[in-house]
Amino acid sequence: MPIPPPEERKRSTSRHSLQIDRREKVNVSGMIDVISFDEESVIGETEMGVIIIRGANLHVSKISLESGELAVSGEIDSVTYEAPGGPAKAKSVLGRLFK
Repeated sequence: MPIPPPEERKRSTSRHSLQIDRREKVNVSGMIDVISFDEESVIGETEMGVIIIRGANLHVSKISLESGELAVSGEIDSVTYEAPGGPAKAKSVLGRLFK
């Protein structure tokens, strides 16, 4: 069964949580979509807004949009959020990253 687009998914199906282990692993639940990822950043949409994980040698070790889970390992430098429905949308986040 295909995964519906983000705007059609229910945002209240699971709870959002963030767990950081020794700045080497990040586990996120309540993921709706992964916008982009590379070795320096992972950008995704959660039930609580857009999340940006930055660091070095980042590796997405688990991603399941059906269960809303994401696991990232590497050297974690920062985790930031953009407010849901706020002025900053995912597209503008990407625009700011590639200026």
